[in-house]
Amino acid sequence: MNNDYDKIIKQCLEGIAGMEEGEIEKNVTEYVYDIKNKDMENKPEVIKRVMNAITGYGILQPLMEKEGITEIMVNADRIFYEEKGIIHRYDISFTKQDIDKLISILCRKTDRTVNMANPILDGSIGHDIRVNIILEPISHNGHSITVRRFPEKQITYEDMIRDGFFTKEISDFLDNAVKERLNIFICGGAGCGKTTLLNILTGFVPNSERVITIEDSVELMIDRIDNIIRLTCRNPNNEGKGEISMDSLIRASLRMRPDRIIVGEIRGKEALYMLQAMNTGHIGSISTGHANSCKDAFSRIETMVLMECDMPFLAIRKQIYDAIDIVISLQRIDGKRVLTEIVQVTEFEDGEIKTECLFTYDIESGKHIKVGEATRRRK
Repeated sequence: MNNDYDKIIKQCLEGIAGMEEGEIEKNVTEYVYDIKNKDMENKPEVIKRVMNAITGYGILQPLMEKEGITEIMVNADRIFYEEKGIIHRYDISFTKQDIDKLISILCRKTDRTVNMANPILDGSIGHDIRVNIILEPISHNGHSITVRRFPEKQITYEDMIRDGFFTKEISDFLDNAVKERLNIFICGGAGCGKTTLLNILTGFVPNSERVITIEDSVELMIDRIDNIIRLTCRNPNNEGKGEISMDSLIRASLRMRPDRIIVGEIRGKEALYMLQAMNTGHIGSISTGHANSCKDAFSRIETMVLMECDMPFLAIRKQIYDAIDIVISLQRIDGKRVLTEIVQVTEFEDGEIKTECLFTYDIESGKHIKVGEATRRRK
């Protein structure tokens, strides 16, 4: 029967170029019902499977249709998914052919290519799905696929307060920090809410400002700022040409008269250009990065700057001190995303960046505690 599905899918793909999804389903339905095959009794199920393979997500379709699932992980011959902070195994039988078809589907939807010459794919589908694929043998046990789903409905700060991510007091503080044009850096591990919080903070930006956003793939959901330019990186093609890197986009954005620059996530040498942007009049800028704590964020940025230039540590730290006003740390605790700390940068003394903690999170009580008063200001 699998061969029949493959033939049907191939025939349908040849005839649907340029069609809208409604037209595709109509043509697939007509094609399947015209097939004379006594073994094909449940034609509605055949249509569903063919549509999933063409416009859906193949074997992952049931998970993609279910609300509350934030991450889907394919580890060669096993599938796991995360729902409400808990990871479950997806009990389904599938073949290597199913995985190959899924990879083809994801390549088509992300408009990216993955093959033995380029075995790693990072891409996005719309603004609410991020895809990572690593092929065998780079992924030793078999092809690895990770699909991260962001909520279709934008999460509000009220949602974050209700879920215990932060408090109304912290939300008001961050709103004020954005409006006072403080430069903010958000840090944390994977899946702890950095992009979600970045969306929240961007929502506090006055509509009168010109904003440039720079992302590796489109994830930010911004619909209330009129004067906005959204820039996205591009991977090189199969010949290794055509790459548009994040550092080149940050440099280009400085010539676009931004009031603020929002950088989705820094991972490497672009950190230097982000600091330079924050230090050259583009105050109120915001970025994110991977770090385990607010203190760790500074050393991570130092390391990333050194990827681009051989600058003395003292000079790098002084740039960080001059550029960043507020650092926010996020964590996952028992499957729950939580803002765990906010610090303000206060002094640069003996070559070290000094900070003061403003808010912290007490794990035992599960409560946020205010422990300091903000003093740093931007003019």
